[in-house]
Amino acid sequence: MLKRILGATLMAASLGTASIAADAKPTDPQIAHIAYTAGQIDVTAAEQALKKSKNAEIIAFAKTMERDHKAVNDEALALVKKLKVTPEDNPVSQSLSTQAAKELTTLEALDGAAFDKAYVENEVAYHKSVNSALANILIPSAGNKELKSLLETGLTLFKEHQMHAEHLASKTK
Repeated sequence: MLKRILGATLMAASLGTASIAADAKPTDPQIAHIAYTAGQIDVTAAEQALKKSKNAEIIAFAKTMERDHKAVNDEALALVKKLKVTPEDNPVSQSLSTQAAKELTTLEALDGAAFDKAYVENEVAYHKSVNSALANILIPSAGNKELKSLLETGLTLFKEHQMHAEHLASKTK
């Protein structure tokens, strides 16, 4: 069941991103909204893990996710304010939010080792999906050099998150 949920989350995120790509490349205001939404989703997931997990490694990982994604989102907010850009809600952001809400509900029903395993597996899947979207759609579509640079910095950091999550997933039973 969990693999189905993870697959659905990945598919929805990928399909949502693909639908923007098929119609037209996303605009900078849409990219800003997608990036902020994706970061906020991971902050919320980390907050849930900090409340539910008793595993020291999971807690440390969740603290890293919360700290890093908040920092990147703060940088993004400062940049859009500086550029006088209003982030624009769009189908990709909406799809990400809908899928994240479903995943949070699923994770809320779990406890102990089952929660830890599901949380980390979701982090692996989520970072793979977001990193792919950043590399293949959002960064190439960004018109503003500062936005593109922020996304590239985020991608470097989020690749590290993915590797950390994969390492934890291999240890979590």
